[in-house]
Formats: sequence, structure tokens, C-alpha cells
Amino acid sequence: MTALADRAGTERRRARVAAPFHAITPFTLLDFPGRSACILWVAGCNMRCGYCHNPEIVLGKGTLTGEDALAFLRRRQRLLEGVVLSGGEATTWPELVTFAAQVKALGFAVKLDTNGLRPDVVARLLDHRQIDYVALDYKAPSASFEKVTGTRAFVRFARTLDLLCGQDQVPFEVRTTVHDALLNEDEVLAIANDLARRGYRGTLAVQQAVADPDRPLLAPLPPVRRKLDTAWLASRSPIGLDIR
Repeated sequence: MTALADRAGTERRRARVAAPFHAITPFTLLDFPGRSACILWVAGCNMRCGYCHNPEIVLGKGTLTGEDALAFLRRRQRLLEGVVLSGGEATTWPELVTFAAQVKALGFAVKLDTNGLRPDVVARLLDHRQIDYVALDYKAPSASFEKVTGTRAFVRFARTLDLLCGQDQVPFEVRTTVHDALLNEDEVLAIANDLARRGYRGTLAVQQAVADPDRPLLAPLPPVRRKLDTAWLASRSPIGLDIR
């Protein structure tokens, strides 16, 4: 039974490497600042955030191979300026660094959307100059991290944050999604204070989670009952806030 389970697990991993992408969004002007782009959605994730509105990507399997994605990009050369690697969590794909190099070779700028749990992958992408912009999700302060993400990996996230704060060749933004059942104003302020201590020089994008019967989520969260007191936050935050 153990041997069968091991074999099944190996086959699942091989399938995911062979077909990492859940889908392609062919065009966006909103997801890559200053550039027209497409989005490549990597299947799978190493977090389990209840408010996630992409459960089919987080829990599903890929249907498109890396070559499928590259063939699409070859048809979009000179029509698009950038490629967003998102998910799920793009850094969980073992071939991401190699794939990013192939995308860059086609002439596209590359943006990475990440939850920060793979600082080793982010470091390799930076070292090889294979990304041009990063959006880092700061899910919760350390005390609330497991409650929000389902993981105890705040230390790994913090390494990625410090890595990005300690370099200046690649611009990056930090964003936090808030559901009032999971985070409150004090916790968002704790995030802003931590960013300031680490030398983050940008603004914190704060976006309200959406939970309603028509929008499937990863966990059964109640509808948002109370929005953040953004005036209170803005008056106390040591960094700028971009309330979305």
C-alpha cells in the first residue's frame, strides 16, 4: 500500500511539472504596472488562505505545459510587453527559474506574484536578472500568520521580504488582503510597522477580501461585516497606505 501511494505521489508530481499552468489570461492592463501583459496561472499553492478566490487553481492540476505557454508567448511578441507569473503560487513550480529565462529571452518583462514562502527561488530569479517587478503578499503578522495562511512559515516569508528590501534593482510592492474574520486594524498596523522596521520604502496596498455566495472561496468564510477604519490606519501608519 505504501509503495502504491509513493508511486501515485510521484506520478502527481511528474504531471504537475509537465503541465504546470492552470490557465492563461491573454491580456491585462491592470496587473503589471506600466505594461500590457498576460497572466500565466501556475496550479498549486503552499498556503491555504480561506479568502482565496482561486480555489480551482490552488487545489487543481495544470492543463497547459511550459511549451504551450511559450507557444502562446511567441504569438504575442511585439503585441504584449510583459508576462505575470501568478497562481496559486508560481514559486512552487520546480522549473520556474528556467521558464522565466525563456520568457525573458523572448523579449518580455517578467512580473512575479508571490506569497514569499520560497526565498531561495526569489533569490535565484533576482541573481539571474530574470524578473523585473515583484508583488509580495504580506498575509498577516507573525502572531496571526498560521490562522490566515494555514502554515507556520512566517520566517521563510520574512527572508523573502528582507531579500527584496535589501536590493534596489527590481521594484516591488507589498499588498495585504483583509477579511474582518481574520485581520483587524491593529494587525494591519503591525504589518505596516514591520515593513518600516525592515526598510521598506514603498506603500502598503490594502485590499478588502470579497466573500459572497456567488464567489467561491477556499474556506467557508462569512460575508465581510465591517470594513477597515482606513482613516484610523492612515493616521498611525509609518508608511503610506494604498487602500483598494
